[in-house]
This record gives sequence, structure tokens and C-alpha cells, in this order.
Amino acid sequence: MGSAPQRSKGVRVGCDIGGTFTDIVLAMPDGRLFVNKTSTTPEDLGKAIVNGLRALIDQAGIAPGDIAEIVHGTTTASNTILQKVGANTGVLTTEGFRDVLEIGRIRTPTMFDLGWQKPQPLATRRWRRGVRERMGSRGEVVVPLDVEHLLEQAGELVADGVNAVALCFLNSYINPAHELQAKAALQARFPELLLSVSCEVLPEIKEYERTSTTVVNAYILPAMKTYLARLKKDLRDMGVDASLQVMASNGGMMGIASATEKPVFAVASGPAGGVAGAARIGAMGGDDDLIVFDMGGTTAKASVIVGGQPSLTNEYEFRDGISAPSRFVKGGGYVLKVPAIDIAEVGAGGGSIAWIDGGGLLCVGPESAGASPGPACYGNGNERPTVTDANMVLGYLNPQALAGGSLPVSPELSARAIDAHVAGPLKLDRLAAAHGIRQVANVNMARAIRAVTVERGRDPRDMSMIAFGGGGPLHAVAVARLLGIRRVIAPIMAGVFCSAGMLSADAEHNFVKAVLRPLADCEPAALARATAVLADQGFTVLASEGYAADAVRVERFADLRYLGQSSELTVALPAGTLDTAVLEQLARDFHALYQQTFGYSSDEPLELVNLRVSAHGRSDFRLDFAQCRVDATALQGTQGERLVSFAPGEAPASTPVVPRASLGAESVQGPLIVESYDTTIVVPPHCSARADAIGNIVIDLQEIPA
Repeated sequence: MGSAPQRSKGVRVGCDIGGTFTDIVLAMPDGRLFVNKTSTTPEDLGKAIVNGLRALIDQAGIAPGDIAEIVHGTTTASNTILQKVGANTGVLTTEGFRDVLEIGRIRTPTMFDLGWQKPQPLATRRWRRGVRERMGSRGEVVVPLDVEHLLEQAGELVADGVNAVALCFLNSYINPAHELQAKAALQARFPELLLSVSCEVLPEIKEYERTSTTVVNAYILPAMKTYLARLKKDLRDMGVDASLQVMASNGGMMGIASATEKPVFAVASGPAGGVAGAARIGAMGGDDDLIVFDMGGTTAKASVIVGGQPSLTNEYEFRDGISAPSRFVKGGGYVLKVPAIDIAEVGAGGGSIAWIDGGGLLCVGPESAGASPGPACYGNGNERPTVTDANMVLGYLNPQALAGGSLPVSPELSARAIDAHVAGPLKLDRLAAAHGIRQVANVNMARAIRAVTVERGRDPRDMSMIAFGGGGPLHAVAVARLLGIRRVIAPIMAGVFCSAGMLSADAEHNFVKAVLRPLADCEPAALARATAVLADQGFTVLASEGYAADAVRVERFADLRYLGQSSELTVALPAGTLDTAVLEQLARDFHALYQQTFGYSSDEPLELVNLRVSAHGRSDFRLDFAQCRVDATALQGTQGERLVSFAPGEAPASTPVVPRASLGAESVQGPLIVESYDTTIVVPPHCSARADAIGNIVIDLQEIPA
């Protein structure tokens, strides 16, 4: 395969759109970094990127044309699903299978919740139509595709206002001929109709998972297509003609063409950048096992790094409340069977609103004040207290302004909101109410961390925590105390770390081939040919994105299960030529992983379900955290003292407040408040803080005397 032109070296930009702030990091070729936090513009998400980028271009003293690449973590796909504002989506499937999407797994996420309601399908029943065709389980044609019937059904959908269609025929994962024939016929008759074809999106067994993933892809296609095209135009209008990359859910980058055609691979786009960056930071500091804690303005997220690699899953459910890829709790959301970093998410962020339920219990979230109007202290009209308001009343946050002075705040408005909505109704004093809000939020966030540690058989006490996001370092030590974690790391640029992490990521594309044979019956040579075909697909896609063949790294995996089971585990294929010895090692690795995951293993024969290949494109100018030089203004903060309340029932204590740049290699004993442009780091009593060689702030937790 010939080499593609090398990607040009120049200024790179990472941008992450959150529910409250849009974070942008601009990286110069010499290692200098400039950061910006801009309020998210919900009416036009790209507007915040343009506004923030203009400010950074002026700050760095460069021309717009100097920017070579923009890596973008977007919430467009996830917001489209949450707000139910996607395409009018139709489904064309094998006759008799129109209700696969509605039947699902016949499971509920909680056994005894009688009030639980099943999520409404993204494609309503009248827009799900059966087509006369049938492919057998071995790929043989049972009933030929009736093209006239297909076009008749599609015509009725288009006449009814459908603008995107998911094509999901039975057994197309093993023989896609009918789906491809149908795709060609539909494109010829209805050229404006957007198509999502299951054999291209997810060529895997399990018709419900394949249908759900393909329908989600169709549902978000127009929104993603429109958003990325508008963003590209807005950037070009301001003189930026850079390559636009989108962060994928698996922690890698994908080109704009791939993101436009298969947006389902970028639904969890934003959080993945932070996890990718955390893995780099951990490797540099010798921390191969890390808990990743990302708290923004709207949600908090948790993941883990194990053996230096982010924990991945091949399936997760997108739903409200806590969203976690779980092998045991299913049925509560929209299934996406795509590679993704194993992230648990909970609706507890800085903007999460505190409220009292009908039984008189204090609750926090999932409703958020967002970017507008924002917390009460912003003075934009919200009168209900948020987690940020609780932190303001307790003295953790700068009482004059946030984000380096660009966001004026009013502690009096925070106090008024807490008094009216929490302290008064619960007959508490103001500080006790603020501590209560903070504690409820901390417990909710600890729950997310337990979802990716304890529920996965890992002990959080054996791991360090890396905390970032605007609110992560504010709450990290308190959350760590709840879980018995003894070390917390606030990385450089902690408040905009997801954007920085994106600049450290490789491009990544994943490919899969269904096998469905007992492992003992598999011919190594046939498996080697199949993985070679998948690898060639990876080289082709990455070449189209500008990566030379020698910059591409390929990893091989296998999905295995005990014969007769319905779920599988993914195991890395051992290195070397695929032969009998490699397959024997693969079987041993599966038994070990099964034992680790479920607590037992068996001597039952194994079945090989899928072969997988991940193709990574390595850039020669990926962000190297060791060589970073953060702009001095981003490290500046207040110097002085202020009263801070660290524990309920105790009088507020006069606490040193220092800029982040003042911390060095020598440990400083808490209590201490560390301020920078992008975040505030809280170092409570019985903790010490120091800066490591990279510039990360390392907080060691000590035992609290009885």
C-alpha cells in the first residue's frame, strides 16, 4: 500500500463542548499552550468555538491560517438523542421483524421499579416497515429481495415525512447482499434520503443490538451532518481552513467524513478525550492503574485506566440518570453496540440544582442550570441553588470572579438561593445546608466511580484518582475519602483537560468480521486472511485521512464465549502469526478473563463470535505532556487568605489561597486553596499537595485522627 502525504506540522486546537462551558486548548509547535473557557451557546454550539478560538488566536499572536488541525469533542449526537430532536427515522427490515426495536431484550434495568417506563423507540411503529426478503443463518438466500415492495414501502415513508432510513435485514451480518442491493435501489429512487445500513454500521450478530445501533445512527445523521458542515463553514469564514477531526467514543480521533457517515461512533465524544489524556499522564508518572474523575458543569463521569490502557467496552446504553456500560444492568436506554471507553455518568455537576423532594429529602440533579442562566451566583436570573452556589457559600470559590476574572459572581445571590430553597425549608443554618448539597453531590459521584471499579471487580483503594474538569479538583479529595482512595492528581490544565487530552490521542478506526464457529473448528489460516482484510480496511481509511502506512499500528482482538452462551468477552489476539499455538493461548487468555470478570470459569468448549481489528494512526506531533509549557496567565490566581468551611459543625477557618504556579516539588500541608484560570483545587486539612515534574498537582491524603 502506497504512502499518503504526511500530515503537516503546525498549530493544533482541541475543543470540548460541555453543558456549561466550551473548553479550548491551542497548542503551538514549540510546546506552548493557551487555554480558554467560553460559555456554551446552546442555540448554536459552534458559535462558542468560534468565539473562544478568536480570543486564543489573538492571545497567541498567530494568524487563523496557521492552524493545521482541530480536534473536536462534540455533544451534538448525545444532545440530539436526549432532546429527541433527531430525524424522522424510518426502518426497513425483513418482513415480520418490524417490532424488534420495540421488543428489545425484554428486560428492565431495575426489578422492583413499578413506575419505570420504557424509552420510546427513536423510530415510531408506523415508520417501521417489513420488506419481502430473507437471508438464512448461514448466508443462503431463502427469499429473494422484492425490490418493488422495498420501493413501495420506502415511498410511503418518504411521503409521510421520513428523511432518514435504517436498513436492517435479518442475518445481513453474514451476507450483506440484500442490504447492499436495497441501498443501491433506494439511492437511485430517493437520492435525498439519508441511509444508515446495518452491514456498514455494525456487521455483527444479534438483530436487536444491530437494529438499535443502526437506528440511532440514522436518527442523528442529519443533525451531525448539518452541525459539522456549519462548523467547517464558520471556521473557514474566519480564515481557518484546518483539518477537522472528531473525537470518537473509543478515545481515538476520526475524520470528518467518517463522523458524518457514522456519528453513532461519536455519541460519547467529549468525555473520551479526558480519558485518553489521563492514560498519557499516568504512563509518564508510573501510574498504570488510575481512576478517572471528570466533573463538569452538568454531569460527572468516571472511568478507569488498567495496565496503562483505558477500559473499553463494545456495548453501552445511552440513557438519562446514571449511564454506565454494565454487563448486568440492561434495558434502560438505547443500545449502542460500538467500541467506547467504559464511562459511567451521573447528573451531578457544578450547575446541578439542589431541591427537596416530596418526602423532605435533599436531592441534587439531574436538572442543571446549564450555561444559561447558570448558577444563582452568575446573576443571570436563576434563583435556585446549585452545587457551584454551595461551593461559593463554603468559601471554596473566588468570591469576585471565575475563569480568570472573565465571569463575575455574587456570593450574596448564592446565599440567598440556599436560604430560600434548602436552609429555610429544612430548618438548617446556611453552612449546614451548603455542606448537605455538596455531600449529596459527592455521594452521587462516588456512585459513578463504584460503577466502573467495584462493579468490575476492582478495589478503588488500590488506585490513584486523576481529577479534572471545572469541578473535578474542587470535589476530588472529598469523593476520594468516600472510597478510601489515598492519592489524587489534578493534571495540568485540569479545567480544560478533555480538550488537551484530545490533542494527545491517535486516530482510530475499528473493524469487525463475524465468524460464529467453535474455536476448535477454526482454521488459523482462514482467520489470518480475515484479519488481514480488516487491517487493509484500516490502512485504507487512515490513508484517506493523511496517515502514511508506516504511521499505522494494527491491533487484533477476538470475541469469545462458551458454546451456547449469548454474550461474549473481547480478548486481545496474541502477537505473531495466527497458528494453533496462538489459538491455544487465546483460549487460555479467555478463561483467565472470564475468571476475573465473573469469579469462575469452565471447561466448556469455546465459540469464536467475531474478529476485530483496531487501526491507529500515529501523528508525529501528538501533544506530549512532558514538553508542554502552559501560558503563564492560565496558572495565575489569587494570593491571600479567605474563610473556608471544610466540615459541617466547624467554624470557617482562615485558609491560604495561592496561584497554581506557586506550588513546587516540596509538599505543602493543607488546608489550602489553589487557584488557576481554568479550575480551583481544594486541599483540605489532613492532606498535602505538591507539583510533580510535569506540573500536575499531587495531593496525598492522610489519616484523619479519630
